[in-house]
Amino acid sequence: MGVEERTTDMLVVGSGIAGCAAALAGARAGADVTLATKAARPEDSTSFWAQGGVAVARGDPETLKADIVEASDGLADPEAVDVLVSEADDAVRDVFVDTLDVDFDGDEAFDYGREAAHSEARILHVDAATGRHLLAPFLNHLADHDRVQVLEDTAALDLLTHEGRVHGAMIELDDEWAPCFAGATVLATGGIGACYRRSTNPPTATGDGIAMAALAGADVADMEYVQFHPTAFAGEGEIGDGQGTFLLSEAVRGEGAVLRNAEGERFMPDYHPDADLAPRDVVARAVKQERERTGAVRLDVSPLSFDDEFPDLADECQRRGIDPADGIPVAPAQHFLCGGIDVDTEGRTSLDRLFAVGECARTGVHGANRLASTSLLESLVWGLRAGEAAAGFDAERVEAPDLLDRDPALPDTFADEKFVRLRRVMTDSVGITRSTADLDRAASVLRRLKGEVDAYTRTRTSRSLYELRGAAVTALLVARAAADNDESRGCHHLEEGAAVDAD
Repeated sequence: MGVEERTTDMLVVGSGIAGCAAALAGARAGADVTLATKAARPEDSTSFWAQGGVAVARGDPETLKADIVEASDGLADPEAVDVLVSEADDAVRDVFVDTLDVDFDGDEAFDYGREAAHSEARILHVDAATGRHLLAPFLNHLADHDRVQVLEDTAALDLLTHEGRVHGAMIELDDEWAPCFAGATVLATGGIGACYRRSTNPPTATGDGIAMAALAGADVADMEYVQFHPTAFAGEGEIGDGQGTFLLSEAVRGEGAVLRNAEGERFMPDYHPDADLAPRDVVARAVKQERERTGAVRLDVSPLSFDDEFPDLADECQRRGIDPADGIPVAPAQHFLCGGIDVDTEGRTSLDRLFAVGECARTGVHGANRLASTSLLESLVWGLRAGEAAAGFDAERVEAPDLLDRDPALPDTFADEKFVRLRRVMTDSVGITRSTADLDRAASVLRRLKGEVDAYTRTRTSRSLYELRGAAVTALLVARAAADNDESRGCHHLEEGAAVDAD
């Protein structure tokens, strides 16, 4: 079964919280919505992997705004942050509580958690697996909605454009492709974790939306600000090998866990006044340095009742043969892209009728570093805003690109082998710490790789090839932006001769 040509009022690409919110808002505004997603199951979405929770203002938006701006290293857009904090409580109550009836932790009242760089406890959560408890009911709600059609295991390959306006996308299913014409198109394709050897993202996070938008001429911004989470399990697994890392949520440190090096020393007080609850970029660099200096870093969970407070994480440790009582070995892993497709406060891009939300979008909220547990909130708020703004346009048919598949198929391992090369250069040269020489080398390697992939896509069409193209384009955008910015801020940290810890 392949995919058929179709026409819809609104095409949403991606089924995380941002895509679901856009689809919901569009349907509420009277649009017929087609939601196309590569995911064949919820866990293929980055939102599903979100652990910590959803930050809310708790009636005090100014304090939340101050924390966001401080964590951003002063680069957050004040107007965007105002939108986020002023709408946070109402959006969460409307969608997660009233519509989806999510059972957040707490008996008679919500059990708000605290995470790094938050000045107070304001995180709604479900154990340390909030994403899965939000996304599954959201997808079920949309599947039952009479104005929403969900196309699973369906990839967007290219945007349909004409004279600066986007008219939908070419979509693919089972090695067949066809145009989906739309009055408006919303990209919600998630992050770029597949560009790195170790990431907290699923392997499907190949930067598709950013690449499609950039190739169509949309503006991108802040691509150098790639956030690394400081406490991912320090195992041998890499993204795509089925044995990848898992995240030890900042909520664990919020409840009292501390970081210790191989000598048993608690080191974070030496790096920042907030110690283990310092901003993520500070903690990630500190963990990297202590691993290099002493050989290992462990998360000491003895100050809390780990098994009782974080049963899902305790189960994962048991599955991996880790005894939390001995400390959990951790290392930084790629986690979040603070930049992306440049959008306004309603998710509009620089191309007419193209919107972007979630991690693939650069709203300006995060500046140079994202505050913990604001990604799901941003996805919800901008998804709702963009979905409403994207409703009301009529679809127009335009000439679709002629995607060719006339040359012999490439070996099954072709894309995988190229991804190994891409991940190696991004991990070694465009990681937590960077140098001018490394960034120049990375850009050169990635340009050649993109040239190779472009040559193949001229005569061949496959999902894996287009995912590789998306990753190559996005990785090159990151490397170029990093090379062009000579100021260390937040996630973008320059050190001459530096290279990322590639363990």
